[in-house]
Amino acid sequence: MQNLQPMECREPRFRALIPFFVFIAFYLGLSIWARDFYKVPMPTAFLVASAAALAMDHKRPLGEKVEIYARGMGEPNIMIMCLIFILAGAFASTAKGMGAVDGAVVIARALVPDSLMLLGMFLVSSFISLAVGTSCGTIAALTPIAAGLSGGLSIPPAMLLGAIIGGAMFGDNLSMISDTTIAATRTQNVPMKDKFRQNFLLVLPAVLATSAIYLFCGGAVQSGETPPVTWAHCFAVLPYILILVFALFGWNVMLLLFAGTVLAGITGIVNGSFDFWGMLDMIGQGTLGMSETLIVAILAGGLLQTIRRNGGIGYLMELIQKRVRSKRGCEFGVLILVALVNFFTANNTVAIVIAGPLARELSDRYQCSARRIASILDAGSCVVQGMIPYGAQILIAVGVAQTSNLDVSSLSLVRSLFYPMLLGICLVVAIAIHSEKRKAAPAKRN
Repeated sequence: MQNLQPMECREPRFRALIPFFVFIAFYLGLSIWARDFYKVPMPTAFLVASAAALAMDHKRPLGEKVEIYARGMGEPNIMIMCLIFILAGAFASTAKGMGAVDGAVVIARALVPDSLMLLGMFLVSSFISLAVGTSCGTIAALTPIAAGLSGGLSIPPAMLLGAIIGGAMFGDNLSMISDTTIAATRTQNVPMKDKFRQNFLLVLPAVLATSAIYLFCGGAVQSGETPPVTWAHCFAVLPYILILVFALFGWNVMLLLFAGTVLAGITGIVNGSFDFWGMLDMIGQGTLGMSETLIVAILAGGLLQTIRRNGGIGYLMELIQKRVRSKRGCEFGVLILVALVNFFTANNTVAIVIAGPLARELSDRYQCSARRIASILDAGSCVVQGMIPYGAQILIAVGVAQTSNLDVSSLSLVRSLFYPMLLGICLVVAIAIHSEKRKAAPAKRN
């Protein structure tokens, strides 16, 4: 094949979005028709949608369209995501094999009342993600523990995973070192502390409402007798404790997961859970267990790149810009824009980078608060990213859960994501009740 030269996206047009509607109709439609959300493999749905994408744009030869698709599959963000998936699977499998999951479950059951387990998982996930600035690393570390807890409690596994994902998205949204925070404040040119204050006010009602739901749901939990905590359990959770400490020092998520895998392997050899060859086998099983997740991420990258090149993202941006007429309309427009771009790119940081310049232009035109627009950009992207079944967060949770012998479908998990749902509602209400008569706060920019 000839090397594809850099080219501009085509003119904005609605028909470029058709392959994505094919994906939704095939995956969601057949699942509803079959009354079984495990019936349709997600890779199959992406293959069908990809075929529809490649069948479009008759002006380009098939070879050129395939190269555009392949570039999307190999896009750096997709490859980084895949590497995180591989390391997450290796860490989860090794930690489970050496007893870290069982130890963490016993300690959690001993320290946290069963009725508060849902709330506890949500708050712990929120704190870790806020400290480390990454939702993916938080989910990869906590999902095996949730899988272990689900066996001893009468809590649906999807609800436990939903609490972890919700907390991870809370931290991802507010953390000072999160990619989304950096992207939102840079595109709007506002200080991080101003964005944090405004953002916290927007998400606080959602946090309180989610906590109340988990507190209420946890009251019905019933479980058997809790085994006593031993020194063996404390030793087994050492890899978890160390990677959390390393995370607080700002380690990269990939280095964090690699170090966690090595520590779990060494700990497993020391405590006799497996020998050197057993450790290698655990690592291999974990990486292979993420194969479906990797395939989905790669196919999604190709599909979304094709949609972008064919003018789909440009159409969304043009559509929103034409319909903004006021300050409130500007805020709603920014929210809808970043949500739609995130929906079609499956990456909240990329969505903010794409939508940010237009959001700033609209903000300046209608004299909206820059810190408020930055907060809406960040929070809106996290709402969508935390709920799309083909997003990294849900894919990691489902993939790691499967390596822990817990079968949870992406769509069943979406129904248990209370925090992203409530955050979306709170954003809409906050924009709707925001008074346009009140003078907008100065657009304080760096």
